[in-house]
Amino acid sequence: MNECKKQKILILSGDYGDGHKQAARAISEASLVSHPDIEVEIVDFMAWTHPHLHSVGKYFYLQLVKNFPVFYGYLFQITRNDTTMSYIFKKIRSFSLSRMVKLLEEVQPDVIVSTFPSAAAAISILKSKGLTTVPTVTILTDHTDHSYWLHPHTDQYLVGSDHVSQLLQREHGIPESDISVTGIPIRSHFCVEYDRTGLKEKHGLSTELPIVMVMGGGLGMISKEFIQLLQSDALPKKIQFVIVCGHNHKLKQKLTEELKNSKHSIALTGYIQHVHEIMAISDLIVTKPGGLTISEALALELPMLLYKPLPGQEQDNAAFLLKAGVARQARDEMELLDQLIAIIHNPQILLTLKLKAKAFQMKSSTLDALNAILLTESCGIVPQSKWSLYRYQRYISLFFRRKLAGRSS
Repeated sequence: MNECKKQKILILSGDYGDGHKQAARAISEASLVSHPDIEVEIVDFMAWTHPHLHSVGKYFYLQLVKNFPVFYGYLFQITRNDTTMSYIFKKIRSFSLSRMVKLLEEVQPDVIVSTFPSAAAAISILKSKGLTTVPTVTILTDHTDHSYWLHPHTDQYLVGSDHVSQLLQREHGIPESDISVTGIPIRSHFCVEYDRTGLKEKHGLSTELPIVMVMGGGLGMISKEFIQLLQSDALPKKIQFVIVCGHNHKLKQKLTEELKNSKHSIALTGYIQHVHEIMAISDLIVTKPGGLTISEALALELPMLLYKPLPGQEQDNAAFLLKAGVARQARDEMELLDQLIAIIHNPQILLTLKLKAKAFQMKSSTLDALNAILLTESCGIVPQSKWSLYRYQRYISLFFRRKLAGRSS
């Protein structure tokens, strides 16, 4: 007896930053719970296409971001839209067509999802050359737009907000029917309520002192100015700081030595699997505004203080959050000190930020994204002759739903 072939989702991700991997993992975990009959396979695109040079490429990327952020921001801006420069960058093919075809032959996916821009570019090139017809979805993991995410053979874009949807339509000419506003996928751990007192006891933290969580992204980029602030007596009252250094083991060792005499209670961690628990018990998070980190904080209604966002997508994320009123920002160490004092000792500011986050969160983002992926897969089996009719019917459906929603508001 022949068994029916299981549906399969191939997710192409990357580890140039932690957010791309976490979004892929969130989709995989949601599928396991809600659609156990569907198989999900996650592949690190850069590791697959460059098995020997991957670590070297990642190293140089990190050096660019850490040591030449202004230049990185310049490159980001001049390639944001479809200009000559962005066209040149898109045409630089850094992967083997045959190796990508081999991957698709081995996995045989029913739909391909990209959470990494280079992967989206690669699949678009394969489709342009007729090497695959598999439906494709791209998940933008920041609240901004950039041409490197956008490619002519992408069937559906999943975005984190109406703001991004409008940017894709207005600045890049992406049809509304090709965009789904799902929110950025996050793991289910960030979408539940926790017993804060119990968790504080579990992690050995005081229930009497405020808790400030500090994250510099998955790579642990904590600024030296912040370290100096914790070494000084500038903060008038004792605070509990939980500093997550991520994969930066040298930073953790350095901070252990430099902060041993701080008057504050300081807990240092590396990369942790229970980051959701620390977020749940924190009163404030000081962080760089990476797309996944801010989505997780919003889901847990955690007030945010953004510090020195990198030029490019982080600055765009910060502008988006500030406009929504769910975060505050410090541009230098003096502002950081002022903001910390103003926020952490003012219950009204903390409450306002929490309420704004509660109104703005999208806790169903991962399931909505998964459903959009499965819808795109079903669209992929529509005969080509009926594709235009399908798109027209879908557009009409969206049009009337929005008309009705506007009339009822």
